[in-house]
Amino acid sequence: MTHPYREADVAADGEPEKEFNAGIAARLPKKTTAAGALVRNSEGLILFLEAVYKPTLEIPGGVTEFDESPLDAVRREAREEIGIDIEIGPPLVVDWIPASGPWFDGIMFIFDGGVLTDEQISQITLDDTEARRFQFMTLDQASDRMRPSMVRRLARAQEALAQGFPLYTEYGRHPEPKAVETVPAERPAGE
Repeated sequence: MTHPYREADVAADGEPEKEFNAGIAARLPKKTTAAGALVRNSEGLILFLEAVYKPTLEIPGGVTEFDESPLDAVRREAREEIGIDIEIGPPLVVDWIPASGPWFDGIMFIFDGGVLTDEQISQITLDDTEARRFQFMTLDQASDRMRPSMVRRLARAQEALAQGFPLYTEYGRHPEPKAVETVPAERPAGE
């Protein structure tokens, strides 16, 4: 997606920061970024897609492309996968996932995909290279057909929707609070 302000914003920042140690940019870690949409029907059921490329259920969305924002990615992916443009609302969850097997660690976004009207639902046309069918279900109904981490992430998205503010999670869980280190007070000299 082309943004009218993006080129101007990049130009306004001036020349890119120079590498003070040659080649450092190429040595920085890589992370996968993906974005999905929590889309519901008027009954509050979640739109799930049966992906053709994996055995688990998915929500509309996917991996960001080079130099693509998570918001642009979820808009593009939803349009490609379900064949209609949907209004993408604010982020609900920013979830870090650890590296696993051949996969890098990543940052997964879930945005509010809104509530579809019956007319919009009737216009859904699946991309047959992405999904074989769609269903609206509760998270409980769909949970045995998803990875546990995705179930947790979607549960946090529902929680964020109900609370009205986004959540940061790690592998779909609220992060453990960091233990506060206490330092004994210094004693004045001579005690």
